[in-house]
Formats: sequence, structure tokens, C-alpha cells
Amino acid sequence: MERKDFGSWLEGPPQLSDQEWPGKRLGRPERGPGSVARIGRRVGALLVDWGIAMLISMFFFKSDPAANLVIFAATQMLFVGVTGHSIGHRIFGMQVQGLDGSAVRPLTGIIRTALLCLVIPVFFSDSDQRGFHDRIRKTILVRI
Repeated sequence: MERKDFGSWLEGPPQLSDQEWPGKRLGRPERGPGSVARIGRRVGALLVDWGIAMLISMFFFKSDPAANLVIFAATQMLFVGVTGHSIGHRIFGMQVQGLDGSAVRPLTGIIRTALLCLVIPVFFSDSDQRGFHDRIRKTILVRI
């Protein structure tokens, strides 16, 4: 790992000056299948996945906030680790892949989800719109 892998708040927000679109330096197309999933799709998928976790929590755990998080994390670990996408990702046409386009492994799904649940790593993104949770596991969220 190098300093550039973590980014810095001193450097300011990611700049796209060295590339025309997110993912270009990784060999990803500008749009269509294989392109980097943009923020609108990501937020939509997150809302769907969190909503599903809240519904399950409401029926079985009386909407306990801790249960919401545990259910969200469990579904993310299971679905992303096995299929590469959660229910929300699937609805919005996205998949988590390795940088080379390979499928993610279950351990990657577990670690990525643990970091995602901390929330803060999501806010440290690079010019390819990959948060720290994706950079540390060398994954990318792409359109399918």
C-alpha cells in the first residue's frame, strides 16, 4: 500500500484532469456495461438494500437499529461475496468485480462489507469513484 491508495483530505476532492471519465485509467469504458457505476445508481441500490434490511428487522426484531445493521451487513456479505451484487445492485444493474473483471471471492465480500458498514471509508474516493472499501480489496462497482 502506498499513500496514494489512501488519498488525503489535504489533496482535496478527486480531480478528473488526468482522465476524461472515471475508470479510464483502469481500462473501463465511459458508459455502458463495464463502466464505473455512478453515484445515483449507488445511492439507489443502498436505499433498496437498507430498506430490505429495515423490513426484515421490523417483522422479526421490532425495528431494532442494531438488527438493521446486522441484517444489512449479512445480506451484503452473502450476496456480494457469492454473486458479486446485492439485491439493490442487481435492481440498478451493477456488480462488484475485481479490477481485472473477475468475480469477487467470499472473503472480499466480507471485508468490503465490514468497511462499508463503518460508513467513513465510503467518503474517501479516488478519481475512479472507488471508495476506500473498494480500493483496499482491489474491486470496482461497475454497470452490467
